[in-house]
Amino acid sequence: MSDAIIRVESLRKFHGKREILRGIDAEVRRGETIAIVGPSGGGKSTFLRCLNGLTSFDSGTVSIAGMRLEAATPPDAPSLRALRARVGMVFQGFHLFPHLTALENICLAPRHVRHESPETFQARGRALLARVGLAGRERARPMSLSGGEQQRVAIARALAMEPEVLLLDEPTSALDPQMRGEVLAVLRDLARGNSTMLVVTHEMGFARAVASRIWVFDDGRLVEDGPPAEVCERPRSERARAFFAAG
Repeated sequence: MSDAIIRVESLRKFHGKREILRGIDAEVRRGETIAIVGPSGGGKSTFLRCLNGLTSFDSGTVSIAGMRLEAATPPDAPSLRALRARVGMVFQGFHLFPHLTALENICLAPRHVRHESPETFQARGRALLARVGLAGRERARPMSLSGGEQQRVAIARALAMEPEVLLLDEPTSALDPQMRGEVLAVLRDLARGNSTMLVVTHEMGFARAVASRIWVFDDGRLVEDGPPAEVCERPRSERARAFFAAG
């Protein structure tokens, strides 16, 4: 793939003697939405954390958004800051600062990392709140927001740095059905806008309808990679067939 924005080669990760990732090879093109699915404990979240430098790995390489990570030479602090300016991350938990308003949470990184003017980062913050359906909630603090609203603020915060890649680790799993729908609507809008996203999810309806490709992880391996209809309806691997049969 000549236009790959992510290239992972032979990625391996151990926790003690346990091998969490067993030699992952994968590529992602700009503008793709990759839904990462599979049984719990399969290595999905660890894989995402390796891509953003949150977790070190033991062998292999990661090239992402023009930066290269290697097991032999862990990135230093300036390199990590540069990486995280290009690669945004949204977690299952919202991780908003409770003493800051929604707008202040969104503007924090552009203000302190990019040293933008208040006019610039506040205008972008307001636009992002409108984009995630929260126009007029700039002054709301996290305690006054529902779970779905807090997660939408978290997505807006990740987008505030204008990342080239957005990683989302089960962004709806802590939400009730209505709130999940709110967040998934935002992700559908981002996918239609050609954002590059990797989403660890159990929302198979979202994966089928929105993803460019579905990856199935199992026991630290990427066992299936293909278009949603192909992967869900005609999986090639026995592990993927077992996963979809159980679902």
